[in-house]
Amino acid sequence: MLDKLGGRDMGLLPRVHVSNRDHHPASEDFARKADGVLSADGSLWQAWRADGPSRAVGAGAGTSNVEGLVVEEDHARLEYDGTTYRPMQRRRLFNGGAEPVTRYLIRISVDRYPGRPDQSNALYRARPLTWDELALTASCDGEPMNWHPKQDRDSFKEAWLCLDNDRGRFPLYPGQHSTIEYGYQVDDGRWGPWFQSAVRLPTRRLSVELVFPAELDPVVWGTETSTTAEAVPLRTPITRTEDGDRLVFSWATQDPPMGARYRLEWRLRARDDDTDRPRPELQTASDRMKAAGIVQRGEPILATTARPFDLPAEAAEADDVIDQLFAAMQRVREHDVFGKGMGLATPQIGIDRAAAVIAPPDPDAEPLVLLNPRVTNASPEIDEQYEGCLSFFDVRGLVPRPLRLEVAHIRLDGQSVVVVLNAALARLAGHEIDHLYRHLCTDRMRESVHPISVEHYRGTGQAWSYR
Repeated sequence: MLDKLGGRDMGLLPRVHVSNRDHHPASEDFARKADGVLSADGSLWQAWRADGPSRAVGAGAGTSNVEGLVVEEDHARLEYDGTTYRPMQRRRLFNGGAEPVTRYLIRISVDRYPGRPDQSNALYRARPLTWDELALTASCDGEPMNWHPKQDRDSFKEAWLCLDNDRGRFPLYPGQHSTIEYGYQVDDGRWGPWFQSAVRLPTRRLSVELVFPAELDPVVWGTETSTTAEAVPLRTPITRTEDGDRLVFSWATQDPPMGARYRLEWRLRARDDDTDRPRPELQTASDRMKAAGIVQRGEPILATTARPFDLPAEAAEADDVIDQLFAAMQRVREHDVFGKGMGLATPQIGIDRAAAVIAPPDPDAEPLVLLNPRVTNASPEIDEQYEGCLSFFDVRGLVPRPLRLEVAHIRLDGQSVVVVLNAALARLAGHEIDHLYRHLCTDRMRESVHPISVEHYRGTGQAWSYR
């Protein structure tokens, strides 16, 4: 719910007015299912974590042999006083890379009505989050940090925490440690009954505390999901302690695998409000996408050509659709890691207008918004890479696509633009434009090739490879 660490050359060149092994190790899903069949009480899964793919993340390894940024301790505390939620995040970081770290990207995301995207969208359109209301503060080893916004949407924000302030700079140099803390506030009318921590960097220890007034009679439970396995209850119990007139619920884990998500949910039994409803089942990847508001394969709208906008006459309507796409993308990001970048087209959120949004793999790069897009030129050179589709996210398919696309689209002011997209961006854009013309990625697969289950796919969370 809170996390993550200029325009580099991402293959996006805007131009205005032209403008092998035969043996595969057991998967995490296999280990978990074997646990259940053999009634092993989690021992098989824990052994898989100790000796399986998560070992590369560090299960027990020291920070000195890991490259890049490492989270040695990730602690989140969420306090509720009866009207306002106040999250605080503390991360002890180690720089195992070769360059100093000068800023750190954070995300703030809310969803008042999980599994009911239309209701959440309506709420945040009427009452969008604002930076002033959030009152974000941040520090590094006790030093106040400057920060500046990166994205500002109705239900989510991104900000760069800068390792500097008006009195000096304090970069995190290679081989050094720093502790970053940040916090903010959200009223309970816009904060949903859940809290989630996602593992996007190698992490040694992750812990969460939830604090509620005892008089509200809270009950808390949690689940773990990964990029390849179904949701399961937390493997260790949540502890409950009394602190005066408050109840504190605590949970922690060591060496969590990359891509894991730990979601804590609650019910305030002393209150009878609209959050006290059956929660959506989030067992499979497709379950999670459906709960995020993504239309699933088989729905008629996915087989319908999207209607173009009349711009600039329909600029207000197009702008609202763009906001809905960004809101849906953020809900989706709460459920998975997208190391390849990601995209979303309007038919996937039930809208039959021609718009798509592309988020490049590089977190520094700005999203690409496409209105009425069409491919005007494609390179004869193609490659095949595995793709996933949010509308049937339980499988991955090997899809051939051009390495270079020229895409014409229209801005809100009616101006026509052509962009040249290469490699990953060309693949992402091609996938989303296909949706607008009622095609799925499986339509492009060779006849002899069939999708594989996500449990057997080995590239989850990793970028596509290009020479």
